[in-house]
Amino acid sequence: MSTIRDTLEEKLSRFEKLESDMSNPEVLADGARMSATAREHGGLAKVATKYREFKRLTDEIHGCQEMAEAADDSEERDMAEAEMAELREQRETLWEDLLSLTVGGEDSHRTRCVMEIRAGAGGDEAALFARDLFEMYRRYAEAKGWKTEIMDMNATEMGGFKEITLTLEGESVYRDLAYESGGHRVQRVPETETQGRVHTSAATVAVMPEPEDIEIDLKPDDYRKDFYGASGPGGQHVNKTDSACRLTHHETGIVVQCQDEKSQHKNLAKALRVLKARIYEKKREEEAAKQAEQRKGLIGSGDRSQRIRTYNFPQNRLTDHRINLTLYKLDQIITGDVQAVTDALIEYDRDQLRGDMVD
Repeated sequence: MSTIRDTLEEKLSRFEKLESDMSNPEVLADGARMSATAREHGGLAKVATKYREFKRLTDEIHGCQEMAEAADDSEERDMAEAEMAELREQRETLWEDLLSLTVGGEDSHRTRCVMEIRAGAGGDEAALFARDLFEMYRRYAEAKGWKTEIMDMNATEMGGFKEITLTLEGESVYRDLAYESGGHRVQRVPETETQGRVHTSAATVAVMPEPEDIEIDLKPDDYRKDFYGASGPGGQHVNKTDSACRLTHHETGIVVQCQDEKSQHKNLAKALRVLKARIYEKKREEEAAKQAEQRKGLIGSGDRSQRIRTYNFPQNRLTDHRINLTLYKLDQIITGDVQAVTDALIEYDRDQLRGDMVD
C-alpha cells in the first residue's frame, strides 16, 4: 500500500525534474512551456524543499544513532543521544508541516481548479439552493483572496441555477475545496411554500484540479466543436450570433459547453479549459479506483455520488456526514464562513496520515 512518504518522494522527484527542465535550452526557448514549468515548480517548491530537509534530518538522526551505539564512553553516548533528541523534535515539527501541505492528495498543490454546481432533485428550490452554494463559495473565495471566473451558467427564471461552472485561482485553492465534491442536501421552507412546510432538495458539487496545458495534450482532432446561438432563462434568446460553444471529446464522450461570453473565441477558450479539467479528472478517477485501498480511510477522494452534507435551515444546522461534524451556525457558513468546515475535514485526513512517518 502506498504511503504519504511515497507521495512525498514522487513530489520531490518531480520538483527536481522541473528544476532540471528550467535550465534546459529547449524549455527555455518555449515561452509557454517555460511558464507552465515554472508555475508547477513554484507550486511544488514549499513541500519539496521541506521534504528534502526532512530527509536530511532523518539521515542525521541515523548518524547520531550509530554514533551512540558505537560510543566507548557514556559522555560521548549522552552527547549523541541529546543531539538525536533535538533532531527528532525538529523533524516532528517538519512532519506536521508536511502533513498540512500534502493532505488532500496528489493535486493538493494546485493553485487553479474548476467547480461545477448542479441542481438535483427538488425543481426550482434545488436551483435556488445551487445558487446559494455558488454564493457561499464565491464569498469564501473573496475572503481567501482567490480569483473567480464564471465559465458557464444555466439560470432559471426564479434566479436559481440549473448548473453553473466556475474557475477559482489562488493559494491552497484545490486543497481547501477538494472536500466539497459530492451531494449536498438542503432542508428548509422554500420561498414558494405558503403553508410553512419544510422541503428537502439537493445539488451536486464537483471540484476538479485544472491541469497545465503540457499535462493534457489536446489536439483539435481530439474533439468536435459546435457553435450555436446562446440563450438565457426560460429559453429567452440572448444574442443572434452563434457565439455559444459546445465541445465533444471523441475518446471519452465528455461534452462541455460555454455561452457566458458574447465572443465565440472567448467561449471556445473557456470551454477548452473546462474540457481539459474534466479529462484530467477522469484520469484521476481511474487512477484512484486502482488505488482505492490507499484512500480508504481518507475523505478527499471526491466521490460525487456520495451525500456528504446536510444544510438544515430551521435548526441552523450543518452536518458533514463523512466525519460526523455538526455545527449550529449555518447562517454564517452559507454566507461564506466555510473555514471551520474545511479545517475539520483537513484535520481528519491529517490524523489518518499522521502514522506514516517512518524512521
